[in-house]
Amino acid sequence: QVQLVESGGGLVQAGGSLRLSCAASGSFFSINVMAWYRQAPGNQRELVAGITSGAPTTYADSVKGRFTISRDNAKNTVYLQMNSLKPEDTAVYYCYVRGVLLRTVVMNDYWGQGTQVTVSS
Repeated sequence: QVQLVESGGGLVQAGGSLRLSCAASGSFFSINVMAWYRQAPGNQRELVAGITSGAPTTYADSVKGRFTISRDNAKNTVYLQMNSLKPEDTAVYYCYVRGVLLRTVVMNDYWGQGTQVTVSS
């Protein structure tokens, strides 16, 4: 059983900062991708930032220079440090993991329940 537990969302004024965390529980053999997506009302879910094993980190153009994604492999946890927040960053933020569980050979995708980030102007 895999669970992604997110925390750190909330309400912040424009220019402020928040740090999101996502801990992946479960018996993983390997985790290949850890990422954050977001979805604002009326919009499609979009990639915010991602870490893929053996590849450079990826950021949406709209968050480059403001957001930083990091990963603690020992804890199977991914973080998203969000600075200089803007009202347009308001969305539900979802944690995403792609990995292989022990005793399986199948790569699966897992999603967190989402955490609300609201930036007031």
